[in-house]
Amino acid sequence: MKILVTGGAGFIGSHLVKRLVKKYPEYLIFNLDALTYAGNIENLREVQNHANYKFIKGDISNGIFIENLFNSYQFEGVIHLAAESHVDRSISNPTVFVKTNVLGTVNLLNSSINIWKNDLKNKRFYHVSTDEVYGSLASKGLFNEQTPYDPKSPYSASKASSDHFVRAYGKTYNMPYVISNCSNNYGEFHFPEKLIPLFINNIINSKPLPLYGDGNYTRDWLYVKDHVNAIDLLFHKGKNHETYNIGGFNEYKNIDLVRLLCKKMDQKLGREHGSSEKLITFIKDRPGHDKRYAVDANKINKELGWKPSITFEEGLDKTIEWYINNSEWLESIASGKYKEYYKNQYNR
Repeated sequence: MKILVTGGAGFIGSHLVKRLVKKYPEYLIFNLDALTYAGNIENLREVQNHANYKFIKGDISNGIFIENLFNSYQFEGVIHLAAESHVDRSISNPTVFVKTNVLGTVNLLNSSINIWKNDLKNKRFYHVSTDEVYGSLASKGLFNEQTPYDPKSPYSASKASSDHFVRAYGKTYNMPYVISNCSNNYGEFHFPEKLIPLFINNIINSKPLPLYGDGNYTRDWLYVKDHVNAIDLLFHKGKNHETYNIGGFNEYKNIDLVRLLCKKMDQKLGREHGSSEKLITFIKDRPGHDKRYAVDANKINKELGWKPSITFEEGLDKTIEWYINNSEWLESIASGKYKEYYKNQYNR
């Protein structure tokens, strides 16, 4: 089976590619990535010489390139993760998010249906989305698969649009698809602009921890390896034309998460208790900031038996230890253009 993974050099994508290459030696896994700031081919070093793995550098927003790629390799499955994903960047430059997340998805859908239209058997287009398409929750309740869409940022609006296109292709062309909407991921190889890797990096370097607003925004956290386990399961056993929410059952207010992170970092680095917490710096809130996300993942649990394999604290320990033990990776990532972006974003 020939499977195309888009965004396979990114955070979630690289974990998925490594899992598929190792677990399914009879498959051919093609990793398509544009290698923008968040894509790192070094993340795939351990599988780069496997016979069933091929890396392709390219941009999904280039329709002619995508069409030629599909015609050349005749992919039988697509797992689509490639996306612009940082809310702050979407506020600064929403057009880039439309180009990649909407147009890029449509290009993949067009090329898929063009080569599958005469034989849809054993084909699948798996679209990886986000819980942010649902908008924001009050203090109670959970997002489920029937929750109406209510995106609040250019990022979530672009992902919501791409979800709608996938479903429309299912209705119009009978495209065999599955969609999953996941909560906030964390874990190893995460680019240090998202909260957990950003703050780990800043604590290591004794830099301020820039926390938006009052810090009481609530998120559900999902360990990245649990997420890719769910993707693997849904790609093979999920029902066509169905949506599945994937959550970690781990709700934390940002301020509580950061305090826990500070405590663990002090222990890991041998620093005086409370020293990292002094780095917390509250900054001006971002526009349209969603108050709370929380995901009901009972559907995938009941239908397919999936559930998180570890607790949030266990996953956080693994994540911290990985970053501390891979300082060269972290230092190489947190340099160059990222430093310029960080300065512009946080004024530091």
